Amino acid sequence: MKIKVLGFYGGYPANGDGTSSYLIQSNGFNLLLDCGSNALNELEQSIDPLNLDAVILSHYHHDHTADLGVLQYYWQLHPEGRKQPLLPIYGHTEDPLNFGSLTWDNATIGESYSELSPITVGPFKISFLKTHHPVPAFAMRIVDEDGKVLVFTADTSYFDKLISFSDSADLLITDTNFYANKTGLKWHMTSSESGYLADKANVKQLLLSHLPQTGDLNQLVIEAQKSASDKLPIMLAQSNKIINL
Repeated sequence: MKIKVLGFYGGYPANGDGTSSYLIQSNGFNLLLDCGSNALNELEQSIDPLNLDAVILSHYHHDHTADLGVLQYYWQLHPEGRKQPLLPIYGHTEDPLNFGSLTWDNATIGESYSELSPITVGPFKISFLKTHHPVPAFAMRIVDEDGKVLVFTADTSYFDKLISFSDSADLLITDTNFYANKTGLKWHMTSSESGYLADKANVKQLLLSHLPQTGDLNQLVIEAQKSASDKLPIMLAQSNKIINL
């Protein structure tokens, strides 16, 4: 499994980089996980967007879907050269209006998922966990045919069920929108909570993503490391960063 970061900020783009989006590849299959701002531009640096096999969305907040409409336009305006007639876009159905927008005539088709049962998308088996967020959002556990495991927390505050859901993942990508000193109500994790989760789940690598636009981002790594084993590799998400599992 190969993971490429296309965007990594939470909320809005900054410093020339976009918001949450990742290209996941295995055995010739191209899966786009979330489609935030600037995702289409970044995707074009890796593959022709017409070579996507599927898109999957953790939820419908704009920083995870901002480029979805332009991706749909791209498919609509290029009927020739597509890898398949319609691009499947997987999303939950707890927001019927946004789920309905996933289907465009002669371009894309919405496909549903839920927390109740895993789905198979190409070489990937994907299971879901509803997170703690102001709108329905779902963490994903993605397992490829070689048994490699990627867990993506999506947007969430910390809760204990994330530990068993993330157990022994080869890579954990966490929503790390806050520094350790964040107090009060929060709908995203702090750096310390990301490190704690990775440590308790015994994951092999941790990638901090959905990052804040201000401050010294290296401080997030330092803070996460204090809550985790010294031996756990902890990385910051960056545009075009590639991780091979």
